[in-house]
Amino acid sequence: MKIKVLTVGKLKEDYLKKGIAEYAKRLNRFGTVEMVEVSDEKTPEKASAAENQQIMVKEAERIQSKIGERDFVVVLAIEGQELASEDFAEKLEAAKNTGHGTLTFIIGGSLGLDPVVKKRANLLLSFGRLTLPHQLMRLVLVEQIYRAMMISAGSTYHK
Repeated sequence: MKIKVLTVGKLKEDYLKKGIAEYAKRLNRFGTVEMVEVSDEKTPEKASAAENQQIMVKEAERIQSKIGERDFVVVLAIEGQELASEDFAEKLEAAKNTGHGTLTFIIGGSLGLDPVVKKRANLLLSFGRLTLPHQLMRLVLVEQIYRAMMISAGSTYHK
């Protein structure tokens, strides 16, 4: 099983890099872990709606180039499903059991994601209506993936 976390933009804060690296290391027992960053577009100050849409389209092209045809794609989106950890674990386990070799998780840039990326998703996932910095969300996501894998493995980590 391969776990890919695909994000827009570079991670800059060392404390977040360390936390993500720790959970990625823990996840290695469940399969190969790959962190993929695609570059974000510079957003002009006071950009128009059309400019913002063009930026999201460019970022979407970069994202799509990193998604495999048979990947199970989980897109983080505020309008997505809110799941308990156990339900999230069940969804990922079901994806593994239906022949998806790669679980690909996508976090968009500051403008969000183009609808074409959301359409490709097998699961739109929300961690609630709170707005979190995209870089912090990476750490939260990787921890939740680890938690889901531990639940599936029968561990008490999640309690």
